[in-house]
Amino acid sequence: MPGTPEAEAVIRVRDLAARFDGRTIFEHVTFDVRRGEVFVILGGSGCGKSTLLKHMIGLYAPAEGSIEILGVRMDGLDGAARVALLRRIGVMWQSGALFGSSTLAENIGVPLEEHTDLPAEARDMVARVKLGLVGLADAAGRLPAEISGGMAKRAGIARAMALDPPILFLDEPSAGLDPITSAGLDALIRQLARDLGTTFVVVTHELQSILAIGDRCIMLDKEAKGMIAEGDPRRLRDESRNPVVRAFFRREVLA
Repeated sequence: MPGTPEAEAVIRVRDLAARFDGRTIFEHVTFDVRRGEVFVILGGSGCGKSTLLKHMIGLYAPAEGSIEILGVRMDGLDGAARVALLRRIGVMWQSGALFGSSTLAENIGVPLEEHTDLPAEARDMVARVKLGLVGLADAAGRLPAEISGGMAKRAGIARAMALDPPILFLDEPSAGLDPITSAGLDALIRQLARDLGTTFVVVTHELQSILAIGDRCIMLDKEAKGMIAEGDPRRLRDESRNPVVRAFFRREVLA
């Protein structure tokens, strides 16, 4: 079953370190992401969550260690091989990163135009299907300025799904959303993971979202410069003996 211990690991991170200008952000980070699960990278501000995500999608090169995605190691990958691997992942950035002068359908069509030979009519049809999957079937012709922040996040997910990647990376999907809109986005992520079998890697520090969507998680800590916990977020909340982990999940201030 997807997300179970028996499921295949589609991402393998081994002894990863990130350093910039001689400063260590994190080191000795090792974990697997299993096919079909919603995997959450969590932690407080400045712990390196987004930095880890950028390493995983190939924007940053590791100072040490390795990252393997779908059986292919990221380090040293370039040219056509790199493009082929990147086509198999989708990314939604915190802002949605939509092109303001293009309609939602046109935004979703950008990856299709860049990476496929589909004619314009077919690209538009695919875009409308993807928008339908995220509940925006009636908004295909609207501009980003004409939609809400929650709709922009959904459109960003639709664009990340344009090429049918088996893995989606979401950077702070709930950031800036009210609780009701955030809960709706959480439900969408769970539904897509269940219905499509997509693997999600989600970076967030929003506690409600972590508990609502996460099958498993890792927790990074700024002071430890690395991982301090891994597992089911609900079990970490209820059973962890690490005072930093307990404080995070219980919203307590450490003495």
